[in-house]
This record gives sequence, C-alpha cells and structure tokens, in this order.
Amino acid sequence: MKTLAVLALLAPLLSAQEIPQFKDLFNGKDLTGWVNVNTAPDTWSVKDGLLVCSGRPIGVMRSAKQYENFILHIEWRHMEAGGNSGVFIWSNANPNPKDRLPNGVEVQMLELDYINLHPQNGVPLTDAYVHGEVWGVGGVHTTPDNPRGERSKSIEKRCKGKGEWNTYDVVAVDGTIKLAVNGKFVNGITKSTQKKGYFSLESEGGLIHFRNIRILELPPGVTTPEQIAPELK
Repeated sequence: MKTLAVLALLAPLLSAQEIPQFKDLFNGKDLTGWVNVNTAPDTWSVKDGLLVCSGRPIGVMRSAKQYENFILHIEWRHMEAGGNSGVFIWSNANPNPKDRLPNGVEVQMLELDYINLHPQNGVPLTDAYVHGEVWGVGGVHTTPDNPRGERSKSIEKRCKGKGEWNTYDVVAVDGTIKLAVNGKFVNGITKSTQKKGYFSLESEGGLIHFRNIRILELPPGVTTPEQIAPELK
C-alpha cells in the first residue's frame, strides 16, 4: 500500500513527454533524418507519402543518429518479382567496397519469387530466404534462434508477395532482436557483438516502398565501447 501511495503522489509530476512514445523516423514528406551513404541521388525519394527506393545501385541510406534499445515498426512492399532489400540494425553504416553494404544485424526483406529467380548452381533456393531471416553481417556475430547456418530463419512463413504490404515489428534490447512478421513473432537472434549503431535501409536491385517507419526508444543497457558502432559525422 505504501508503494501505491508513493506512486499516487508522483503521478501528477509525470508529464506525457516523460513517457516513451513512438516517433516517426520517416515524416512522409522528405528525407529529413536520413543520410544517403553510397547510392545515387535519385535512389531514394518520397512520393505520395511513401519512401521509394529504386533498388539501384546497391547501397544504403542510414539514419542520422544511432540507436541502442528500441521497438521499430516498419512497413514495406516490393514492387518487382524477386526484389531484395532489408534493414540493418546496430549498423556502422560504413559499406564494404566489395558488396557496398555495411555491418550490423540484417533483417531481410525478400519478395517471394526470389527463390525462383535466383537459383544457386541451378538449384532453387529454399523458402527460408523469403520470410524474415535475421543474422549478423560484416563481422558482427549473433546466435540464431532458428539456425540455418549462421542465419536465423522464421519458424512460420508469413510474408506477402509483390505489391502487398508487409509489417515488421523489431524489438531490440541488449544484443537480442525479436522479429514479428505481419503480427506474429517468428524469428530472432541473441548475443549480438554490436549493440548500438545506425539503421541502414538497403537498396539491392528491386523497386521497394516503405511507410510508417516509427521507433519507440527504450532505456540504454550496459554497453561497452567495443559494442558500439563508431559515430559518423
């Protein structure tokens, strides 16, 4: 009862601004808050309230600031069969010259026909490639919840195909990421060796639209300097 009494006394002192709120990472009007890292000037644009990525050339656009613990909501739809994209979490936003992509934990966004249009050695890929794989890239190491090699694959296929909107909700806390695809948690990783960094949206060969990119920042954890991506100017 004493605890309840104390909370009752403190309640009037708490303002709405002190309660964590979702904030827009994309304002639906322009690219404020984002930095084009290594793509063309017209790779990223805004049309009818949507963030449009042409998919060409391969590269990324990063968030202006770094994030550590958060809930990310992002909606996306591929507009070409076999389209490839994703969002890098806790990224250094410093692309490798060979593949033009940065490090971080990649949350994969593939159109359903990717497995048919990109065979390896003449053999179609498995459908693990299409529904929200999560894994560390560029030297970032993770432990997969549902191993497919070093990657973690979703335990249920939930992504929709070309022209249809998909929703990802990403909960990232202290090196652990849990991914919900279209309303259900189906994948994740733990023990990421990098736990704070930029968001990097990926351009990788196909036209894709994004909308409703929002973040709810959570309290920071105990993170060492080695677990934080370098700050960029």
